Amino acid sequence: MDMIQLEQCINEYGKEIYSFCSQITRNRQEAEDLYQDTFLKALELGEKIDYRRNPKSYFVSIALRIWKNRKRKFAWRKRIAGTVELVEEAVSEESGKEGSAEDIVLEKEWKEEVKKAVDRLDEKYRIPVYLFYTLEFSIGQIGKIMKLPEGTVKSRLHKARKLLKQELEVVLDET
Repeated sequence: MDMIQLEQCINEYGKEIYSFCSQITRNRQEAEDLYQDTFLKALELGEKIDYRRNPKSYFVSIALRIWKNRKRKFAWRKRIAGTVELVEEAVSEESGKEGSAEDIVLEKEWKEEVKKAVDRLDEKYRIPVYLFYTLEFSIGQIGKIMKLPEGTVKSRLHKARKLLKQELEVVLDET
């Protein structure tokens, strides 16, 4: 992959990759760093990326690997010397749909509840849910990205749906 192809990939998949970075980091600054590091690593790997195949999947895989390595390093450093973690709310994108004001408000509230419920999931469930429903990767692609068997991905998605259903039923009962 040369610079022109990388630039085309950034233009084509940049928003989705940034969105993925925001989702897994839950912090704007870390998401921006991860996004930049992902494409720097892609530039470094250069010819190993086949532009004709699925580069979006490859970029997501790179971002996930970098994030896991950072978490591992952070955990190790935290054991050595404790630090204070700054938490910043992830960036959310609003859709411009038309409808009655009440419908728009209700839909926005429902989306926010779903997003909060997904954010509360353990990372091993949250990432496959995000990859499947937001980035629309197949079970096989998610398995390759996360280096898991397809059965494990299916199992995690099933468990995540079950947990989300339980949590969102409680929210619906309260309203």
